[in-house]
Amino acid sequence: MDRTGIIVVTICIILLGFWFVAEQKYHPQMSRQQTATNAVAAPKPEAENPIAAFPAPGMSPVFLFDTNVPEKMIVITNAHARYAFTSRDGGLKSVDLLDFPETVSPRWKKEMAANGVATLNTRAAVPVLAILGEPGLIGDGSFTLTGTGDDVRAEKSFANGLRIVKEFHVGSNYLVNATVRLENTSSKPISLPAQEWIVGTATPMGPDDNGTAEGVMWYNGVKGQDSTLAYFSTNTTSLFFFSRTPKTEYRAGANNVVWAAAHNQFFAIIAMLNTNLPAQQVVARPVNLSLEPIPGAPSSKGIQTALVYPAQTLGTNQVVERQIVFFAGPKEYRTLARIGEEFQNHADLVMNFGSIWGFFAKALLLGMNWLHDVTKLGYGWVIVLFTVIIKAVFWPLMTASTRSMKKMQALAPEVKALKEKYKDDPQKFTQKQMELWKKNKVSPMGGCLPMAIQMPVFIGFFTMIRSAIELRGARFLWVADLSKPDTLFMIPGLTFIPFISTPGGLPFNLLPLLMGGAMLWQSHLTPPSPGMDPAQAKIMRYMPLLFLLFLYNYSSGLTLYWTVNNLLTIAQTKLTKTNQAPITPGVASVLTPPQKKKK
Repeated sequence: MDRTGIIVVTICIILLGFWFVAEQKYHPQMSRQQTATNAVAAPKPEAENPIAAFPAPGMSPVFLFDTNVPEKMIVITNAHARYAFTSRDGGLKSVDLLDFPETVSPRWKKEMAANGVATLNTRAAVPVLAILGEPGLIGDGSFTLTGTGDDVRAEKSFANGLRIVKEFHVGSNYLVNATVRLENTSSKPISLPAQEWIVGTATPMGPDDNGTAEGVMWYNGVKGQDSTLAYFSTNTTSLFFFSRTPKTEYRAGANNVVWAAAHNQFFAIIAMLNTNLPAQQVVARPVNLSLEPIPGAPSSKGIQTALVYPAQTLGTNQVVERQIVFFAGPKEYRTLARIGEEFQNHADLVMNFGSIWGFFAKALLLGMNWLHDVTKLGYGWVIVLFTVIIKAVFWPLMTASTRSMKKMQALAPEVKALKEKYKDDPQKFTQKQMELWKKNKVSPMGGCLPMAIQMPVFIGFFTMIRSAIELRGARFLWVADLSKPDTLFMIPGLTFIPFISTPGGLPFNLLPLLMGGAMLWQSHLTPPSPGMDPAQAKIMRYMPLLFLLFLYNYSSGLTLYWTVNNLLTIAQTKLTKTNQAPITPGVASVLTPPQKKKK
């Protein structure tokens, strides 16, 4: 890299820093704007207006219910979840996941958060499987609710002869089977307007959830598509400081929606349809969450997801029936893979591993879970052991790479002399350099190949850990939660440092600091490539500091893996250096032919 290249890289890093600072200032403003835009209209006193309306952009469906009619609830509980059904639009109001806490409080916090159970669709204004549309389709929003055992029935009749019947059956594996019938009981055709059938609302999970992982995902029978809260915050085509317009709606699909999901980082509500009867579209909007906010929660926004069905006419005595299977639970890969295989719909795609690195992420997650099941160790020690195993697999390759780089370093004077000799003929220089490396059995790719092979593993870990619920709440030494940074305490006032500061100050995260130190140590042990510009070599030596910035507030499970991996690399480098025979420069020089011995 020449001087111009170094200047360009430096300017890019500075611009990234300015961009991060601008984003920190921009997002609070955007949040306030969206809160004002999406806020639920405050109802007037019941005497003046007994109907509460829920506005939504786009098709503008409304959710109406008569506040004078008391809400009826039916709660069904099994070994793993508690399901609360409501008479207001006859849907599933919330799902309490009994095996998962609402949040895991870091040890540095003196006060503990209200440690209830994780709840899906919490604080949402509408229940799961609410049917939204024109007011004539909703009426007063009150359904007749009845229940027996694991079954719940919600029914409503309208003056025009339309009857809506919803039947729910609570099953195992966090599944709820739902059947909806739209019946025309009159002697005349009924024109039904377009409808939105609510899948659920993705909400933040506890006070430490900033909501960035909330999103909508859907599957068209070929691939999954995902859009997170950031989609509604900025115009994705804008760059840096140009003005950006927030999105108010995400809409996709063309009669090919096999399933749609409202999800956050570790949990999801998935509405799975029969592949022969897909929905027309999926629509999602940012909404302001109703009811009481979570104390200290930084986000009061959710992502409401719905299936879209077109307008249609019901003939005399005609019945339209649709069956939907809902999954409302943790994004646990093995469970989702079994469900996806049972319904042949690839429900495990909601893990959002991606198409490129998905293979590595799945393999690493399955391997980590297998090791956990066999050893019965905590996931922190499993990551350490797993890293050792991966390192052992790559050990021969890394050893060969280190020796090759040492040889290239020893041949550096010869390469420099060749460069000087053929400075006017670059093609000749390249030819002679390759001949020199070939005679000394040195490969120029020897130093890059191991890193290139290990990068998919690192990116696979990065991808997998984002949504591996197995690490949520998993402790290791001082780490309270391997899915979050290992913050020991906060340094107040330091809110201006790009990438690592938070609104509450500068978190002191020990693992990333250990990782950065190990990476710097490793970079000083690694010899620079022959002929590398000194300025470029210095930049490469301190490149680990960029990793420290980007990963400082990331999952401590990833930094644990990378720290252990770097320490093992350091040990291997020192061991290889100790056992390597000394290399004499110029053993197979191509500068001058070997001299014949004089008699």
